[in-house]
Order: sequence, then structure tokens, then C-alpha cells
Amino acid sequence: MSPQKLRATVLAAACLCLLPAGLRYAIAGESGDGKQQAAQTNPVPLSADTVAEIQRAIDEERYVDAGNILDQALVASGGDARLLLLAGRLSLARGRYADALISFKSIESDTKAGAGAREGEGIALSLLGRSNEAIAALQDAVAQDPAAWRAWNALGSEYDRKHDWTQAEAAYDHALADSDGAALVLNNRGFSLLLQNRGEDAIHDFVAALEKKPDFASARNNLRLAIAMKGDYDRAVSGAAAGDRAAVLNNAGFAAMLRGDYTQAEYLLGLAMKAKGEYYARAAANLETTHSLEGSKAVSDGGHSVAP
Repeated sequence: MSPQKLRATVLAAACLCLLPAGLRYAIAGESGDGKQQAAQTNPVPLSADTVAEIQRAIDEERYVDAGNILDQALVASGGDARLLLLAGRLSLARGRYADALISFKSIESDTKAGAGAREGEGIALSLLGRSNEAIAALQDAVAQDPAAWRAWNALGSEYDRKHDWTQAEAAYDHALADSDGAALVLNNRGFSLLLQNRGEDAIHDFVAALEKKPDFASARNNLRLAIAMKGDYDRAVSGAAAGDRAAVLNNAGFAAMLRGDYTQAEYLLGLAMKAKGEYYARAAANLETTHSLEGSKAVSDGGHSVAP
């Protein structure tokens, strides 16, 4: 494996956690007993305003509000498929991927759900680590609805994992065009660029994501990582909140390790473990890897002669 591919593989394995916790969305299980809801004898037609209100609450991370409105609407409508689609998205947003997958599969043949069910199914499969199934579902979703930007965004992440940069770039281009440049997509494309060692382009995307969503923690963490990958460690860790300092130092140390700057990596990772105030498994693992790489380099260098 080439040094460039090894670097991208290690960076992806260690840092994909910096991406948004799901790439997005939704629940079954939070909305009460579906059978009782479907048994309502006089269902009330579901309004577009209600659907939009629930989706807005999910997008704004007001999950309690979204769940409450969803509960009431499910009871009133008798279990409309569009609400079950939103329930799946709410499960995704809450990190309940298996529940989300059940919700989406239950309505994938319902025309009211459209391509959304297949899109949600693909995203849930991706987050569950079932990559090949995820790609198939997501490709189905964009075939049904070429403007399904969440599906394109998730496809970009899947192609990143395979180091298929051409396909990833095309997927992110679709997602950006159809989402009006959503911060989520800018962040993920930036991370894709970072994996390709295109640091300046990555920084541009992370900054653009933060301009759209100033409180976007993943984009801010990724921006710090990209800056550290340039060797500007002081700037990468400056201004970090006390509660984030250990993670920020760990990421900077990890970047130093990838750059082969082992002395700085050891220093930053040591600071990270001190800042944590308790055992910090991730920083300890990164430090162990640093020592291993440093030892390998020393052995390799020892086989060469140096002219006086």
C-alpha cells in the first residue's frame, strides 16, 4: 500500500467520528403503538404544514418537540406513511439506527413515502456499517429522486470509505446543488478533501459550513484538524473551550503523527491525556501508534548510509 493510501486509510479510520453523529435523521418506537394509531376510525387528513413542522423540528435538533408533534399527528391520521418516514428520520437523528431501519423498511413500498424510505434505509445501513447494502439502497433512492440530497450526501461518504474520490466528488456536487449548499454537505465534502491531502480546499469547505451554521461542532473540529495537518498546531488548538480541549489536543497530536512529526505528536497527545483528567483511551492509542511508527522509522533510517 502506498504511503498516500495508508495515510488516507488511517485518517479515515481515526477521524470519521468527527463527521456529524449520523449523517442526518429519525424514529419508530418513540411514537407510541402504531397498531393502535392505525386503528383510529376517523383519521384526519395529514396537512403539509404538519409534515413541514416536524421536519423543521428535526433539522433544528428539537427532538422532543418533533416527537410530541409526531405522536399527535400519528394518532390523528391513523399512521400516514409520511409520518412513519419522519419517525425514521427522528430515529436517525437520535442515533437509533436499527429502529430507523425498521421504520423505513415498513413503508418502502408505500407511494406516499416516495424515494424517502429508500434514502432513509440507505443512510441507516451506512451508519450501521453495512456499506454494500447502503450503496445499493442509496443508488435506488437517487434513481427514483435525483434531487434526494441526503442520499447523495451519504453516497459521498460511502465512496470516501472506498477511496473512490471521483464518485465521491460527483455525489457531493449533487448534494450541494440540491440542498442549496447545506452545512452538513460542506462539512462532509471538506472531510473528503482532507482525506485526499487537499488541505486548503478542505479548510475552505469547513469555513463555509461554519458560516452557514456557526454552532456546527463537527465542522469546527474538522477545521482544527485541517489546520493541524498543515503543521500549525498552536493555531489548531487555540481558543478551544475547556470541555473540548482534550479532544482538540488529541486531534492535533493525531495530525502531527500523520505528518511524521513524532516529537510534537507525543507532546500534544500527552497534553490531551492531562487535559482529560482521567484515562483517555483514544489519545493513549494514538500515542502507542506514534511510538510504533517512530520505532519503524528509526529501524528504516538505520539501514542507510549518510555522507559526512
